[in-house]
Amino acid sequence: MYWKVAIAGLAGLGTVVNADANGQFGIDSCPAGYAPTTYVVTRVINSTTRVNDWATGLPTAISWQATSTQDGVWTPSSSTTSVDKTKTGATGSAPTQANNYSPTVPASVSSSPVIEPSQSSALSLQPSPSPLAGGVVHGQATSYDDGEVSGTCMFSTADYTLPAGIYGAALSVNNWDSAAWCGACVSVVGPGGKSVKIMIVNQCPGTCGLNNLDLLPGGFQQLADLKVGRINVDWEIVKCNISSPLFLKTQTGSSKYWFSIQVVNSNVPVKSLEVSTDAGHTWQYLSRQEYNFFQNPSGFGVDFVDVRITSVTGETIVVNNVNSAAETRADATSNFH
Repeated sequence: MYWKVAIAGLAGLGTVVNADANGQFGIDSCPAGYAPTTYVVTRVINSTTRVNDWATGLPTAISWQATSTQDGVWTPSSSTTSVDKTKTGATGSAPTQANNYSPTVPASVSSSPVIEPSQSSALSLQPSPSPLAGGVVHGQATSYDDGEVSGTCMFSTADYTLPAGIYGAALSVNNWDSAAWCGACVSVVGPGGKSVKIMIVNQCPGTCGLNNLDLLPGGFQQLADLKVGRINVDWEIVKCNISSPLFLKTQTGSSKYWFSIQVVNSNVPVKSLEVSTDAGHTWQYLSRQEYNFFQNPSGFGVDFVDVRITSVTGETIVVNNVNSAAETRADATSNFH
């Protein structure tokens, strides 16, 4: 992860000193409206962060939010971002689909103190000797209204239904890591030691904050009354305990000339996906997109391929004879342990 820290001078200064990871400095214009005060902006330029990086040594989230513009400059903003996710062309342009997403925080509690987890809550979620991915993360939880699996992870395109006892939730954009945690199950402990298991199905925009979760109402109500609006939580990634096999679903527009596919119903988070066109003699990695599809924009030139899925725990599952055509499903014979 590379961090860019921009520090404005004291009152009246109109410049910003930029320091990159290599210790190089430069002078930029101070954003409009921020010259009279001292402020610090922390920016993620490129991230391969994993959950184990979140648990220790992370900076405290600041009170205002940052919005990324197309030229790479981050500016203060309180607006909610949108994500495009539906494919627009048959030849392989990036999918676009408006994501009208907004966390729900009742106005009556917007200025109220956040409910703190009790001592029993903190003790109930301790790092395990061999955590699935990382350890305990401390953050906050809010709620939002949407479909059970609607959102940036695109599970709705697979006609997926969450397993019983698991609720959908959105993960902060600050922890998104190129959709690396889509489909991950998370054990969340709130006030009084109440807990719930959720699955990451969506991305919570910049207003969410570092290490924070936005739960669908059913999940949030397992921890606190919806009227509370925002609570402190401890959470960690766990196995979903799914007994049925995982499956693959190709995207709209996928073909042997533009290949795009996602993994659905995985018991643990998926680390990578590879494709073979020669019966497993050689494998080619696919690039994971921000909306949770693995892609080869040039396709593989064949109608059927073999797909190898690797989990964050290092297990692999191979699904043979996967159809390259659009919106086709291929079931594995097992799931990760």
